[in-house]
Amino acid sequence: MSLMYSLGKGVAWTCFHTFGRLEVKGRENVPPRGRVLIIANHQSNGDPPLLAAVLPRQVHFMGKDGLFKHPLAAWAMRAWNVHPVRREGRDSESLMWMVRRLEEEEALVVFPEGTRHPRGMGKGNRGVAYAALKTQATILPVGITGTEHIRSFGRIPFPFCRLRVNVGLPFSLPTINGRVSDPVMESLTDMMMSRVADLLPPAYQGVYRRTNPVAAQGDERMLG
Repeated sequence: MSLMYSLGKGVAWTCFHTFGRLEVKGRENVPPRGRVLIIANHQSNGDPPLLAAVLPRQVHFMGKDGLFKHPLAAWAMRAWNVHPVRREGRDSESLMWMVRRLEEEEALVVFPEGTRHPRGMGKGNRGVAYAALKTQATILPVGITGTEHIRSFGRIPFPFCRLRVNVGLPFSLPTINGRVSDPVMESLTDMMMSRVADLLPPAYQGVYRRTNPVAAQGDERMLG
């Protein structure tokens, strides 16, 4: 763990505990080693530093390329393990970067919605299911509440709100040989996102709010 990352993690932990009412549940569910794909809902720019602060492992992130325009900001982002990603169109290079990080037995945080959804979860991007299948990484769902009140970068050190991070149980996708069809990939993505939604109050679940308990039980049987 680099000095810059350790410093940022320590400062974030201090700020969220001192100026926010932080509650963390399930930290013991984080695998101590090996490739881990951490998937979480995304409400604000406060989500990445919050997860870096509370997760017991060093983690890697992906961030919009606009954060890297200034040389000093780009240096800081890379020191904090953030990789730039294009938000327009398909970014195959970033997808391959995800796969490489996982194949190197790293822990990678991904917000599959791709952009912030402070009023409830949006649809997940299928790239997260591709990375999970390609690497057979352990998947760790995380639910975040409270960061929707952090509406600017200036509020991150001083959140002044209740923050909750709920770390779920790790799981994995089944091995699938051959090419995976788009409908199957879509279904796997939805099941992964539903694991995140299950860690959130109904008001935060958005498009993944459970309306059919029988379907939910079917998801549990299909995932390991």
